[in-house]
Amino acid sequence: MTGDSIARAARGVYGISVTSELSGIAQQTLRLYERRGLLTPARTNGGTRRYSEDDLERLQRITELVDQGVNLAGIAQILDLETKNSQLQSDYTALELVNAELKAHRKPAGKAPCHTADRTEGSSP
Repeated sequence: MTGDSIARAARGVYGISVTSELSGIAQQTLRLYERRGLLTPARTNGGTRRYSEDDLERLQRITELVDQGVNLAGIAQILDLETKNSQLQSDYTALELVNAELKAHRKPAGKAPCHTADRTEGSSP
């Protein structure tokens, strides 16, 4: 995804009625999900909910979990853990890139000098 397509996916473009049609989820259920913190659509200056492509994907995941018999509290925990896991994976990838850059710029280590004390025979330590 390009930066522009990422921004488009996160931008709220659909009203609640269109979102309800696209997702197959009743408007009252969408409002319930919002009250329970499962979904946070953007709002216009007038307070109208605006759902994004990201919101539609999240609704699809919520629907999958509901179909598996998970209650809303469980869904909230699962979604939170999935979000944290995704962030950790992103952080890990970024750290791997930094590590690769550091390795690329590191000077090759020469053979380390041996620091043993010269001892003559018969002398005490």
